[in-house]
Amino acid sequence: MRQTLVVGNWKMNGSRASVAHLLGEILEAIPASGAEVAVCPSYVHLAQAIELCAGSAVAVGAQDCSRMPAGAYTGEVSADMLVDQGCRWVILGHSERRQYHAESDALIAEKLSAAVAAGLQVIVCVGETREQRESGEAEAVVAGQLRGALQGQENLAGLVVAYEPVWAIGTGLTASPEQAQAMHAFIRACLSGLAGVDADATRVLYGGSVKAGNANQLFAQQDIDGALVGGAALDAGEFLAIVGAGAA
Repeated sequence: MRQTLVVGNWKMNGSRASVAHLLGEILEAIPASGAEVAVCPSYVHLAQAIELCAGSAVAVGAQDCSRMPAGAYTGEVSADMLVDQGCRWVILGHSERRQYHAESDALIAEKLSAAVAAGLQVIVCVGETREQRESGEAEAVVAGQLRGALQGQENLAGLVVAYEPVWAIGTGLTASPEQAQAMHAFIRACLSGLAGVDADATRVLYGGSVKAGNANQLFAQQDIDGALVGGAALDAGEFLAIVGAGAA
């Protein structure tokens, strides 16, 4: 049985004071068992978050990593550096990276290889825009992103996929539980066709305006194994409620 995973993506938000306050509230009330939980702060708050979460049920991850292991790549952070800091997770291929940094599936595949080689657990994001969904291309887009990032990878044990419809990120719109389940089932079917992937064991998360009010319905779906939470992850009460829904 796949354990529910709830990951908070804090994006470019936070200060030392707000990180201490948010994690203080989360760590005080996090359930001792149930859903697996991780938070992904900005690079500059990783060390603080790792220190605060040490010995707790909350793991820490990064929002991205470089495809390169080391070298003259100003501004980049390697997967090995993240592991050295104490990170366990990394998010790759988020739609905002694709949109604002023109990241291709090929680049995401290189980052995935580097992250796996360093020992990080990887969350690969896929998802279509509103225009692509309305034109009937959603499944083709998602399948292409999966193949582009995963085809030929040597070690995908422990891989997590996050389906994040671009039209539902930060918009307040959310795919209905039925829409989300249909795409998650499609993703699992795509994974079953890739060598080295155990589709039944691979967790597929939903991301896109997840909040306390819709988490229960989403998590009740057969192929939804948790959530990649954006804005609601910055509110301890909301985030804890989502975690609680995952433990139900």
